[in-house]
Amino acid sequence: MTAELVRGQNHALPGTRLEIRVSAGKPIVAGATLSDEKRTVRGTSWVAHPGAPTLPGLEVSQQAAADHRLAVDLKALPDGVHQVNVLLALPVGVGGPVTFGAVAAPFVAVTGLDGTEIASYTITDLSAESAVVALELYRRKDAWKVRAVGQGYAGGLTDLLTDQGLPRAQELATAINDAVARGLARSVATPPPRPADEARVRAAAQGHTAPGQPPSPPEPAAEPAATPVVPAQQPGDGGAPVPQHPGDAVPPQPGDGGPVNYTHPRRQAAAPPPPAPTARPAAPGQHPTPVAGDATGWSLEERLYNQVWGMFEDLARTAAAYRSAVDFADSRMEQELDKVLSDPRSRIGDTGDAARAAARTRHGDLVDQARAALDRDLAQLAAEAEVVEPALPVAFADWSSPVWQGYRAPMEVPMALRLGGLHLPERPELRIPMLVRLPLERGLWIDSGRSGTDSLADADQLRRLALDSAVTHAARLLASYPPGAFTVHVIDAAGTGTSAFAPLVTAGVLDEPPATGAAGVTALLTRLTQRVDLVQMAVRGGVADALPQDLDTGEQLLVVNDFPHGFDDRAVTRLRYLADEGPAVGVHLMMVADREEAAEYGPLLDPLWRALLRLTPVPEDHLADPWVGHAWTYEPPAVPPGSQVLGHVLDRVGAARRTGSR
Repeated sequence: MTAELVRGQNHALPGTRLEIRVSAGKPIVAGATLSDEKRTVRGTSWVAHPGAPTLPGLEVSQQAAADHRLAVDLKALPDGVHQVNVLLALPVGVGGPVTFGAVAAPFVAVTGLDGTEIASYTITDLSAESAVVALELYRRKDAWKVRAVGQGYAGGLTDLLTDQGLPRAQELATAINDAVARGLARSVATPPPRPADEARVRAAAQGHTAPGQPPSPPEPAAEPAATPVVPAQQPGDGGAPVPQHPGDAVPPQPGDGGPVNYTHPRRQAAAPPPPAPTARPAAPGQHPTPVAGDATGWSLEERLYNQVWGMFEDLARTAAAYRSAVDFADSRMEQELDKVLSDPRSRIGDTGDAARAAARTRHGDLVDQARAALDRDLAQLAAEAEVVEPALPVAFADWSSPVWQGYRAPMEVPMALRLGGLHLPERPELRIPMLVRLPLERGLWIDSGRSGTDSLADADQLRRLALDSAVTHAARLLASYPPGAFTVHVIDAAGTGTSAFAPLVTAGVLDEPPATGAAGVTALLTRLTQRVDLVQMAVRGGVADALPQDLDTGEQLLVVNDFPHGFDDRAVTRLRYLADEGPAVGVHLMMVADREEAAEYGPLLDPLWRALLRLTPVPEDHLADPWVGHAWTYEPPAVPPGSQVLGHVLDRVGAARRTGSR
């Protein structure tokens, strides 16, 4: 499970042999310093840089490059080393950018030797700095941790090394830059932008300025986050304000020499992928033909996942640019009209009418210019969605996709799961798949209440729709895991969901019938809380092999229908415990509930609702991304009317569980 860090956050390292991957939009210099327990660098022999790339337990790149891989063996470091500082700097005197504010935000990831990502950090909010301490790996007692630092220095390497206590820092900085200059001829070139992104850049640059560098989205989300990201903030939970964009000017990016790049830095922040298909070149004046899987990643699944998130980010950004341009046009027209009204000489008569007409004409021109740029971006995104959607694997695909007809139980867990679709009012038919990483990091709450929805359905219809939605989510989760690796439990205290749960029961994908009555609720909650306790104690004590042989250590999902009916105070306490502690050890909640019906518990249940990702059984604009703060409309993953795909998939899952095969 990857930890997406923000500045100052730390994360435990599970091993001592690591790789640190750095991605940036331009060639940069990567290095590292070693510090003792007093955070002191004892001399130049404790600095790894392109002129001296190897130290005991540490190796860095010998050249400036857009992508780096640093090898670290924490056990092999010299005696007395308690900290490793990862440094990034822009090369001096080579004609490139001179500040990090002119390049895409650098992305740093700590991985195991097998490539499994442990922690990542996008270094945002850099402007005039030309050197930065990206990460620090530090020892706490007998364990090592990683911390996101992001400390920049406008004075470059000299100021950075001086701040770390190195004597003659200027001489060492000069030596590093000389070494980079000697190796620059063979440095790795900046990765070329995607043709589709180039088209978006050209379209977006005609009438809008670029948004400010967005913060890394928190998890969820996301999401995503990203982490991020899933975009999953409730209204009022906070989010990045939409930046203001003048609609009649396109200032160049500092140090760029060209139009603004609208691509979010995280869209090309992964390590270099294996060769992927590329879009066919377009004729002059036309958009290139998009291709599914042309994002970065090591596998087609990862490339498609990154491409979907890139589409989400591009749609968020182009909509933010359009809305800000319209706001600017409105504000400008109001100012011009106020100026006309404040002058008695132009308040009435032909002069005033002409001034007001001119203001409205300029307003219309700005809005038309912004709308044209938006339409070009949306058309390209729609074309990309048309080729991406049919190429999505089972876990990412909509229920209407033909890929479900050939479903077979997977051999391994996919990297993400589709929970529905997202769209914005600028183009409602353009749906972006809502993907969340697996295993789930938070539970799900299918809201069966009427709060916040404009649906004409009555309360009983909403409850039934919510329960049907929960069943489809549970079926998709079961279908995404290998046979026996995911278990679903159901609490239906009053028995009101018998018909809705029938597909799960009939297909044999449940290990036991839904728990009913107070006794059934208590027994199931007791068993799951005991499992959480046992696994937590085993993990903390380092004796995971001592768990009982009959304990199911696979992922668990508890579906709770019609909460809080059938729950007493003790059962509610256990449910809260599962929501808080369960996800870390593979026990997840899916609540089908109306929050208003649980109002009698007062603020006692507030932490429960906050711990869950709220989804709705009907379309509703309740999800807010923390990047630009849009209110996204969530579209639940409905099975097409008359389709038998849900029963077909559940039958396959049940058969695979019984035989233990695909």
